[in-house]
Amino acid sequence: MTFTITSNSLVRDIVNELPKASDLFKKNRIDFCCGGNIPLTQAAAQNGLNLEDLLEELKDVFEKYENAEKDVEVWTNSDSNTIINHVIENYHRVSEEELALLNPYVTKVSRVHGDHHPELIKMNELFYEFKKELLEHMAKEEEIVFPLIKQLADGTVPNREEAIQLINELEKEHDHAGELLRQIRSVTSDFALPLDACGTYRLVYARLEELESLTFMHVHLENNILFPRYLS
Repeated sequence: MTFTITSNSLVRDIVNELPKASDLFKKNRIDFCCGGNIPLTQAAAQNGLNLEDLLEELKDVFEKYENAEKDVEVWTNSDSNTIINHVIENYHRVSEEELALLNPYVTKVSRVHGDHHPELIKMNELFYEFKKELLEHMAKEEEIVFPLIKQLADGTVPNREEAIQLINELEKEHDHAGELLRQIRSVTSDFALPLDACGTYRLVYARLEELESLTFMHVHLENNILFPRYLS
C-alpha cells in the first residue's frame, strides 16, 4: 500500500482510511468526529500545529500499522527464537497498546448509543472478556511457555510432556479467543454500521476489525508455524 494522505485530505477521511490516526488526532485535540469535514491543513492551523510534522506522524502511524506483513511464508524457514521474538514485538506489544487505546472508545460508544443499539452492550461485554483473556494469554506465553519452547528447540527442556501440554493449552485458548471475535463480528452483523453511526461509532467498528486481523495473524504464526514443530 502507498501512503496517500496529503494536506488536503479531510480529517474524517483520514480516520476512515487509517483508523489508528484517531489516537494522533485525539492527542493533538483535532476533532475527527463532528468537526472532521475539514482538510488536514485547516485542522493543523486551528490547533497551532506544524503541518509537516503532523504529516510525518501520520506516515509513522501508517508504516507501523498499515504495512502489516502480507506474506508469512518467510517464517516457515525461521528458527523458533526468531519467530517468538517477532510475535512478542509485533503482536504482543501491538495488541497490548491497541487494547488499551481502543478501550475508552468501546466504552463510550456503548454508553452513548447502547439504548438505541443494544447490540453495542453485548459488543462491549465481549470486548472486555476478549481483552482480559488475551492479556492473560500473552503474559502466560512470555513468562512460561515461550521459554519452554526455546528449551525444546535447543534440547534442554526439563519436562517435555509438560511443555507439550502447555502448548496444547495455548491452542485451546486461541480457539476461545477466536470464538469471542466471532461473537463480536456476529453481534455487530459483520461490523455493519447503522445510518445514525457517528465518527466514533465508525472508528470502533473499524478498529475492532483490525484487531481481529491482528489476532488471527498472531494465532496463525503460532498454531500453524511455531507449535507444529513440537507437537508432531
